[in-house]
Amino acid sequence: MEKRRYSSQISNKGRALLLLFCLCLHYTAVQCQESKVTPPSTSRPPQFKMGLKRILISILLGVLTGLSAAILFACIVRFFVRYMRRTPILKGPVVFSPKITTKSLQSALENENQLLGSSSNGKYYRTVLDNGLTIAVKRLEAFEIGSPERHSKSVKRRIQQELEMLAGLRHRNLMSLRAYVREPDRFSLVYDYVPTGSLEDAMNRVRENELQLGWEVRLRIAVGVIKGLRYLHFECAPQILHYNLKPRNVILDAEFEPRLADCGLAKLLPNLDRATSGYSAPECFQNCRYTDKSDIFSFGMILGVLLTGRDPADPFFGEAATGGSLGRWLRHLQQAGEAREALDKSILGEEGEEDEMLMAVRIAVVCLSDMPADRPSSDELVPMLSQLHSF
Repeated sequence: MEKRRYSSQISNKGRALLLLFCLCLHYTAVQCQESKVTPPSTSRPPQFKMGLKRILISILLGVLTGLSAAILFACIVRFFVRYMRRTPILKGPVVFSPKITTKSLQSALENENQLLGSSSNGKYYRTVLDNGLTIAVKRLEAFEIGSPERHSKSVKRRIQQELEMLAGLRHRNLMSLRAYVREPDRFSLVYDYVPTGSLEDAMNRVRENELQLGWEVRLRIAVGVIKGLRYLHFECAPQILHYNLKPRNVILDAEFEPRLADCGLAKLLPNLDRATSGYSAPECFQNCRYTDKSDIFSFGMILGVLLTGRDPADPFFGEAATGGSLGRWLRHLQQAGEAREALDKSILGEEGEEDEMLMAVRIAVVCLSDMPADRPSSDELVPMLSQLHSF
């Protein structure tokens, strides 16, 4: 009995120990599962912030990479389009008139041509085509021999683009460019031949008493010149400046209707010397600026020549006490009320014409103002001169 009781006690203790051991194992397993499922609260915020930063950095890098690629692609496309659209350097004649053929023009240029005159930017020739058409050819000065080939090509392309734009100008008071020829070292320009010559030729004949030009004709010439300038300044886009307006570049037809020649050519020829012409505005020498008001100054000189009959290079202006230039002389006489003394005696006639001429002297003096802002525009001058006489 005692043995049974003792064995029974041992078995009860074993069961209790076994139950306690199982409870410990169960508790340990539950703790391990909780530790695996739910990480410690102290480690979650840093990991979350690091992940958010990585996402933001990845998005930012992606946007920058895409933007850079798009800009690079756009630049490549733009460069390719500009390369395809650039004006090719053409060889031989480029003709804009149906009356002129490439073959006849080449043949005419190879023959001996009659020299009409020369200027600081080229020489004028007269030649006849196979079909009997007489044309005037201006051969521009040759390019500098020592210039690099790349620079030479860029200059030729720029001149060619400008000439093609000038060929599209159409106005009764402009000389139309009919064709041009690119030679290895120069350009030749083709115009209509006008046998009457230039305003300079006409005024020289007037001074030598070989030609009579009345006030009505002279005023018509002045109105035609300013109408040509108005077309260049206000009706062309972009605006075109003449740069070298003087009587030699005003061509007169058989009815003395003026046409402006060499429009814009001085812009293409940086070596052109305008200082000796006497028709350039003061700002061209002071700060090398040229605007539409500089063209107006040159027009004022032409109007002064038409009114006085005198050449601006006449030694008279240097010797005159009030002089130094045609503009200063006119301004002095106009302020002194003696403008009549400046008028060409060969055109003094009826009283009405004299009043018109005195008013034209005032207009010329304003055009010859030293300050560009004080000069009127070509758009303002057209009605001012046209109202002096009915055309």
